[in-house]
Amino acid sequence: MLENLNARLGSIRNSFVAASKRKSFKYGLPFILFMVGGSFGLREWTQIRYQFSKVKGVSKEEAAKMGLNREKDVTLEQTYEEIQKLDIDNWENKRGPRPWETVEQK
Repeated sequence: MLENLNARLGSIRNSFVAASKRKSFKYGLPFILFMVGGSFGLREWTQIRYQFSKVKGVSKEEAAKMGLNREKDVTLEQTYEEIQKLDIDNWENKRGPRPWETVEQK
């Protein structure tokens, strides 16, 4: 009985060694495993997207309790007016330190 088991295990081992030398086994099997595993991974990632799309925003009162106060509403026009007030003609180029240079403290 033990000899019969050894013969079967040897036969299985020989067929595995023979199959591992084939290109379809060497390249095809990892590709198929990657594709099947990737589909399961993508399913989990898309599940996260749908799970968090149902999350509602925070009300102004709750935001105030958390310290997220916005005192004024910012509009595109207000920001444009602030940028127009900047003096972009008079500026000075200041170069930052490189990793190999020593930093001089003032």
